[in-house]
Amino acid sequence: PPLRAFLLERTREKDLALFYEVADAAQPATPEDVPLRIAIPAFAVSELGTAFRLGFLVLLPFLVVDLVVAAVLSALGMVMLPPSVVALPLKLLVFVSVDGWHLMVRSLLAGAV
Repeated sequence: PPLRAFLLERTREKDLALFYEVADAAQPATPEDVPLRIAIPAFAVSELGTAFRLGFLVLLPFLVVDLVVAAVLSALGMVMLPPSVVALPLKLLVFVSVDGWHLMVRSLLAGAV
């Protein structure tokens, strides 16, 4: 029961409904009626969705930093300087200044982005 409660607290209803639909099973009346053969894969799919969303939200600002640095270096005529040499310290500065580790861990523990 503690495992089932943990899984169901962190599983989206949409993912749980998907596995009930695939298994051709009736919807349960209470959370205690949810079998583990449905709760575990629904939890895994839900967590994968959260991880991909979190990865996208982390990637997007870093991609913007890369594009801005490349554009500025090209505009200054510094085409021989690799943009990653300038972008990496900027990315680290942005990550540290917004307290990135805290935001990532909080999002992972909450189970949703």
